[in-house]
Amino acid sequence: MEFQYWHPDREKIGREELRSLQLDALKKSVAGALRTDFYGKRLAESGISSADDITSLDDVRRIPVTTKNDLRAAFPYGMLAVDKSEVVRLHASSGTTGVPTTIYFSRNDIASWSGLVARSIYSTGCTEADVFQNMITYGLFTGGLGFHYGGEEVGMLVIPSGPGNTTRQFRLMRDFGTTVVHATPSFLLHVESRMRDEGVRRDSLSLKRAFAGAEPYSEDARRRIEELLQIDVFNSYGLSEMNGPGVAFECQCKNGMHLWEDAFLAEIIDPDTMETLPDGETGELVLTTLSREAMPVLRYRTRDMTAFYTEPCPCGRVQRRIRRIKGRSDDMLIINGVNIFPSQIEEVVMGMKEVGNNYLIIVEKDGFLDRLTVKTEVNAETFKDDSRKLNALREKIRHTLQTTITVNPRVELVESNSLPVSEGKAKRVLDSRPRSW
Repeated sequence: MEFQYWHPDREKIGREELRSLQLDALKKSVAGALRTDFYGKRLAESGISSADDITSLDDVRRIPVTTKNDLRAAFPYGMLAVDKSEVVRLHASSGTTGVPTTIYFSRNDIASWSGLVARSIYSTGCTEADVFQNMITYGLFTGGLGFHYGGEEVGMLVIPSGPGNTTRQFRLMRDFGTTVVHATPSFLLHVESRMRDEGVRRDSLSLKRAFAGAEPYSEDARRRIEELLQIDVFNSYGLSEMNGPGVAFECQCKNGMHLWEDAFLAEIIDPDTMETLPDGETGELVLTTLSREAMPVLRYRTRDMTAFYTEPCPCGRVQRRIRRIKGRSDDMLIINGVNIFPSQIEEVVMGMKEVGNNYLIIVEKDGFLDRLTVKTEVNAETFKDDSRKLNALREKIRHTLQTTITVNPRVELVESNSLPVSEGKAKRVLDSRPRSW
């Protein structure tokens, strides 16, 4: 396999040279952060009054972590490190408490972000010859514009189709010869089922690759998408607090996501003790921006659970790779005292060929105990079979889940396309338990 590099002097930089670059960039980030109302006070309380107080990368641990609640508390301009006249764009996440988390970008920040996404796209084998259909939400959400600008920088023809309206998506694919798409994994699975419903022939499309992200999903779900759509699916990772997409991406080897360490300083910590974990151990990813002017963010707790690979990638890139996101430390379900990640359930469900492309996890109170129900669609052929086969499949799913998560769930099989489909991030968990538990 012939590998291609968008920024070889950064992607193939020596490890020691990279650490030196990171230290210089960390000092600049700290200097910028000290100019903000929020970090100016917080860093001073930690004994950091100047960037010169940072003498090694280990000194990052002197800095307190930043949380989503901190970003909300600093709303709207408490973390702005430049004059508002230098800000050219903002993005914001939905505010479940009424206050969104807002990120600001200078002109240089937009250029840097676009370059990181271009690097990510190029690492998968895409070139200016590709036609890129961006089937993700635009607007305040970072995923749409982040990939849009990155795709344009690569030189691809970019179609800003947005999510939903699969009939129109298919027409765009056929009319313009789309070769690459970007969507949530759940929407890609929905697209495949709509192809069958609308009689769209796979040989009428030119699709080669898909970028999947914005929600956790299992390797079984990736394989299912690849087999059903006959494409290569590449995992991506990003979050709005760190720009959005372009934090980490799979290369052509598809064996972990390269985290672009010249732009982000990464740590993996034990979410309970806050201690840094060695490479290879699973913990919570903590990130510090190294190349953002308008709003540097230091030691941000992503809540995403992952681990660093310890072996080098055959592609030759020096940036360490992170494993598929296992789940979020704050999304973990506790069922009658047992810790369960929704991704564990998805691995079982998506690993069975009789099961459809959509499922729902329901958690309720049954007296004093928690009750776990897994609803999953069954493909049309299986659903038409006699009740004995359906009962056998239900028992197979239940037994496999119980073996995997050590909790005995109820399993409900429903007809294909009967569960709601989300055009954005899929809502896979419905937890109706009182919040006093």
